[in-house]
Amino acid sequence: MKRLMGWLGDRTGLAGPLRWFFFEGIPGGPRWRYTWVALVVFLFAVQVVTGFFLLTHYSPSMQTAWESVHYLQEQTRWGRWLRGIHAIAAQAFVVALVLHLAQMILHRLYRAPREVVFWLLLAMVGLSIKMSVTGWVLPFDQKGYWAARVPLNLIGLAPGIGLWLQRLALGGPEFSHLSLTRMAAFHTVWFPAVMAVLMGAYFVLTHRFRRSLPAEEPAKALPYWPHQAWRDALVCLLVMAGILVAVAAPLLRGEPAGVELMAPADPSELYPAARPEWFMLWLFQLLKFFPGEAEFIGAMVIPGLLFLLVAIMPWTGRSRAGAAFNSAFICVAGFGAVALGVWAAWIDRHDPAHQAAIQRARLEAQRARELASSPAGIPPEGALAMVREDPWLMGPRLFNQHCASCHRYDGHDGLGNTPAEPPSASDLAGFASREWLTGLLDPKRITSPHYFGGTSHADGKMVRFVRRDLARLEEEDRAKLPAAIAALSAEAGLPAQQEADARDRELIARGREYIRGEPFYCVDCHQ
Repeated sequence: MKRLMGWLGDRTGLAGPLRWFFFEGIPGGPRWRYTWVALVVFLFAVQVVTGFFLLTHYSPSMQTAWESVHYLQEQTRWGRWLRGIHAIAAQAFVVALVLHLAQMILHRLYRAPREVVFWLLLAMVGLSIKMSVTGWVLPFDQKGYWAARVPLNLIGLAPGIGLWLQRLALGGPEFSHLSLTRMAAFHTVWFPAVMAVLMGAYFVLTHRFRRSLPAEEPAKALPYWPHQAWRDALVCLLVMAGILVAVAAPLLRGEPAGVELMAPADPSELYPAARPEWFMLWLFQLLKFFPGEAEFIGAMVIPGLLFLLVAIMPWTGRSRAGAAFNSAFICVAGFGAVALGVWAAWIDRHDPAHQAAIQRARLEAQRARELASSPAGIPPEGALAMVREDPWLMGPRLFNQHCASCHRYDGHDGLGNTPAEPPSASDLAGFASREWLTGLLDPKRITSPHYFGGTSHADGKMVRFVRRDLARLEEEDRAKLPAAIAALSAEAGLPAQQEADARDRELIARGREYIRGEPFYCVDCHQ
C-alpha cells in the first residue's frame, strides 16, 4: 500500500495528503464509531453510480418518464436491481445521516472547534431529504407523484417567498413537463453537486480535527490503513448486503425484485393510497393534528423550531446543563418521530379503506404494466392515455364516480371501499349473468339489499310476482325457470358467457318461448 501511495504521490504531487490520510496515527486508535463518515460517503457513491446508469435510460416528461422507467425495469437486464439499489440506498443515506447527527449530539462533538463540522452535517441531513423528495416524483407513477405533491404543496406555505419557491420548483403554477425536467435537474445535478461539496468539506474537517486531538495513549495512535480501513470496509459491506436483501425481499412473496412501479401518474385522479416514504411518516402523522389553515404550524413552524434548536446546540451545549438538555432533546425528538411514524403505519394497517386502496393500486399497477408489455404496447400519446382507454381500469373508477351513490358492486363502491350509507339500488356485481338472475328470481333473495331490498320497489309488482306467483309454480313449470333465465341472460351478450350461450342454444330457444308465453308471461309487463 505504501508503495502504491508513493508511486501515485510522485506522479500527482499528492504524496503529503495521501500519507497524512492513510498512514498518520489516529489519536486513541481506530474505533467503530469512526465508520460513520465512510458509510455516508459510501452510500452517496452508490447513489451516484446507480443514478448515472438510471439517467442513461430516463426521459423526463409527462409522456415519457413512466414509460422510460417501465422499459428500464421490464426490458433492461438487471434494471429492477439497479433501480432498487438506488432507491434503498437513498433511504439508507438519510437514515445514516440522521443517526450520525444524533451520535455527534450525544457525544457532544458539536463543541468548539467542531461547530462548522456539525453544521455541515446538519445541512447534509436537510439536503438528503430534498434529494429524496425530488427523486420520488421522477418515475411519474401514482405513488411517487402523490407522495411528492404534499411537500411540494407545503413549500407554498412558507411566508413571503412560499409561492415563488413553489413556482420555481414546479416551473409554473401547476405540475407540467417543466416540473419533471426541473425535478430531474435538482435530483441529478444541483443537489448532488452541493452534497459533494458539503461532504468533501465535512470529510476534510473531520479528519483534521480527529488527527489534531492528543492521544490518551500514544501507543494506540494507529494509522488509518489498515486498522480503521478494514472497519470501514466491513460496515459498508454489511450495509450493502442489507440493501441487496431489501431489494430481493419481494422475491419471497413471489413478486419481482426491486421497487414496484405503480400505475402512471394521473393528476386528475385522487390516489387514496398515497403516503410518503416510511422515514417521513412522522411528518404525515404530525400534520393530522393541524388541519386546514393550521397546517402551516405542523409543516413549517414545528420543523423549523426543531431545526433551529439543533443548529444552536454548539452554543447551548457549552455548559454541562446545556449539553444534558441537548442530549435529552435529541432523544425525545427521535423517540417522538419514531412513535409518530409507527402510529401512522399502525393506523394505515388497521384501516380497511386504506388497505383496499393499496390493493386496488397494486392491481392497477399490474394491469398498467401488462398493457405496456402487450404487443400493442404504449401508444404515442403516452401510458396515461393507454390507462384511460382500458375498460378494466376505467370501469371501476367510472362506477365509483357515477353509480356507487346508489348501487354497489359486490358490496363495495367499485374501488374496494364499503360506503357508510346503505345502498338504495341493486348490487351490480355479475349483473345480467345467469347467477345474478337466479338470485333475482329467488323469493327469499329478491328483497335482500343485493336486489330490491334497499329500493323503493321492495313492495312493487315484480317482488310480488316473484314471492307469490313464482313461489306457487308447479314442479313441472319450476323446472322451466333455468331455461328462461338462460334466455334472458343471453340477451345481454356477456363476453364471459359466450361459450355457455353457444353451447345452450336449444335451451335458450325454449326459454324465449317460456318468456313470451306459458308459464311466465314476462312480456305482459316487460318489453
